[in-house]
Amino acid sequence: MSVLRLALQILLIVTSLILVGLILLHKGRGGGLSDMFGGGMSSSMGSSGVAERNLNRFTIGISVIWATVIVLLNLLTRFFPDAS
Repeated sequence: MSVLRLALQILLIVTSLILVGLILLHKGRGGGLSDMFGGGMSSSMGSSGVAERNLNRFTIGISVIWATVIVLLNLLTRFFPDAS
């Protein structure tokens, strides 16, 4: 079980970093931190509709994997607490 737990922890770290990157790639909707970093100036240079939809799909897919890994790690901890 410790090998499985280690693999899930590594997968959690990797998916967390990918998820942060994907979220930061999204186009700002106005206001907030996105305008502070130049998001308001490049409104005409934004990504196309297809690229934004694909980015949404990737973000949702990675977030589902991320949430599943968290649930699996919690189940491992609950049912096998001594296998650290």
